[in-house]
Amino acid sequence: MLRKLCLSLILGLSLLSASVFAADAININTATQAQLEMLKGVGPSTATAIIEYREQVGNFKTVDELINVKGIGDKKLSQFAEQITIADPKKEAK
Repeated sequence: MLRKLCLSLILGLSLLSASVFAADAININTATQAQLEMLKGVGPSTATAIIEYREQVGNFKTVDELINVKGIGDKKLSQFAEQITIADPKKEAK
C-alpha cells in the first residue's frame, strides 16, 4: 500500500514538473541556436535558418511568419507552434 502511494506521488510530481517546463515558451526573437533546437522538429539546420532569417529581416511579428523561413512549412510549424512565442516578457510585466 505504501509503495503504491509513493509511486503515485512520484508520478504526480513528475507530471507537474513536466507541465511547468512546458509552460515556458521559447521566444523566437531572442532564442539561441540551442534553445531553438529544443523545439520538436527543429534541428541544427532549421535553427540556423530561423536565426539567419531573423538577422536579415528583423524580429518576427507573428509566429506564423516562420512559414517564410526556408525548411519550415505548415506541418513543421504545427509541431512546435505551441512551444514558441514572440512576446517580450519584460514588456508584458509592465
